[in-house]
Formats: sequence, C-alpha cells, structure tokens
Amino acid sequence: MTKAKAKIRLRLSSDKHLTTLLDALTPEANAPVAKRARVVLCKEESGLVLAVEARDTIALRATLNAYLRWICSAMNVIEALENHP
Repeated sequence: MTKAKAKIRLRLSSDKHLTTLLDALTPEANAPVAKRARVVLCKEESGLVLAVEARDTIALRATLNAYLRWICSAMNVIEALENHP
C-alpha cells in the first residue's frame, strides 16, 4: 500500500546529459535494495522525471535523498569531464 508519493522533474541542458543519467540510474531503479519504495525514471521532453512511491514518508524521504545525491554526483562528473582540457 502506497502512502507517500513524489514526482520531480529535472530540466537538463542536453539530451546527452539526460541519456547519461538514465543509463546510470536505471539499473538501480530496476533492482532496488529495499522494498519500501518504488522508483520510476523516464524521459519527458528535455528532462528527467523521477517518480517515487513509498509505504511511508520516511522511505520516501530516504529514496528521494539517495536519488538526488546520485543525480548531483553524476552531473558533477559530467561537468568535470566536459571542462577537462
């Protein structure tokens, strides 16, 4: 039974960034460690949609925090590689 839901839309500067993020995060979404939350990642227009459904707000918050940190880390790596001479 789902008690908590969240949907986050992230606008990205390029399709390449979007594809890279989807490739990096999809395996985790398809094989979650915990069963208290379910994650769906998809492409929408020029952005990434992160949809989370959880049994409780604690699981929702933990899952959102994990995915947002992973997204931030991946974007930092992408930017560092693009700016590397």
